Amino acid sequence: MQNKIKVLQLCYKPPYPVTDGGTIGMHSVGDGLLNNGCRLKILTLFSDKHPFKKELLPTSYLERTEIEGVYVDLRIKLLDALLCVLLGQSYVVKRFISDDMKRLILKTLKQNDFDIVQLESIMLAPYIPLIRKHSKAKITFHCPNVEHLIWQRIIKGSRLNFFKRWYLKNTALNLKVFELEHINDFDAVFPTTEIDAKYFRDNGCKRLCVGIPIGFDNVEKLPDVIEEDHSLFHIGSMDWFPNEQGIKWFIDEVWEGVHETLPNVKLYLAGRNMPLWLKNGEWSGVNVVGEVDDSILFMSSKKIMVVPLLSGSGIRIKILEAMSIGKVVVASSIAAEGIMYENGKNIIIANTPQEFVAAIKHLEENPGYCKQIGENAYNLIRERYDTNYIGKELLSYYNQILKKEE
Repeated sequence: MQNKIKVLQLCYKPPYPVTDGGTIGMHSVGDGLLNNGCRLKILTLFSDKHPFKKELLPTSYLERTEIEGVYVDLRIKLLDALLCVLLGQSYVVKRFISDDMKRLILKTLKQNDFDIVQLESIMLAPYIPLIRKHSKAKITFHCPNVEHLIWQRIIKGSRLNFFKRWYLKNTALNLKVFELEHINDFDAVFPTTEIDAKYFRDNGCKRLCVGIPIGFDNVEKLPDVIEEDHSLFHIGSMDWFPNEQGIKWFIDEVWEGVHETLPNVKLYLAGRNMPLWLKNGEWSGVNVVGEVDDSILFMSSKKIMVVPLLSGSGIRIKILEAMSIGKVVVASSIAAEGIMYENGKNIIIANTPQEFVAAIKHLEENPGYCKQIGENAYNLIRERYDTNYIGKELLSYYNQILKKEE
């Protein structure tokens, strides 16, 4: 049966080209299934923020995935958002409901018999009744994070005026209600971390629910790239609030201590959609790079990655990507959550300004230790996060839930 399983993957944004952690997660699981003999078709929503240009995709990718996309307007409309809060509805979810996507799903289900329909976000749960009505496929949830926990942590870690706090608190509550009410609508749930899987199990999930990490192909190190001494870096989309929140905290609370202790150290900030306060800011030793064409090339040229997240859920894929090329990562506990790390062996955990400064100072003053941490990180990714191995693990669970119906 394994080589005959046909999977329909529904994505909340285009999984290719790979541009951020979310696309890495969706693309890697698709690749893992394909490489283990599955047949795969992808349907994706796309927006102005995450466009989809089929004509620019490689022919090989189009042939392997038969990908099709539907545009959805995800711009926030204030009146609609307020109305949803007042009615106890999740505006976060509602924005992803599209009649065009419903028609494309219906057309696809009528033309194909799928064994598995794999949803890549809780935002796609409103499409489940349509799928149930027109397909006998098992519906699974490849879960990148617990969405409402991100919102709750954002509120906890931010200074907000009364209206923003009221709105975000109610938005998080409505999303929590939706997420936990619909978690049993799936036949199986596969969060990217066992921490998130346990959270769902502890909060009422009665379905098969186990953590399946993100996979990585063997990323080639770039030996010809010169690594800049005394360099720190962060890379991540700045339109994802936890990234912006974390970097603001790092600059406000940590950077002065780093710069005073290690005046030769420079900080490089890369990523899409840099906010104006970063673009226009002036801090000694801080370089705002913005979006880069090649994230691996950028990371290879710098020494130590800092990830000071104060909020978020799921797994930070950029950390795994940096570790996959042997980079030392200094991260908060929230940033490293869900990664199979050993603090002090393949990553350094820091949660306070003092801990960040001390960790960076120790790495700078002990290059041998710094190098060993990077090598251990590289080995961890090769041993525990291989795309094909993880695809095989997921496929074994798919065989398990399908055999129950035989």
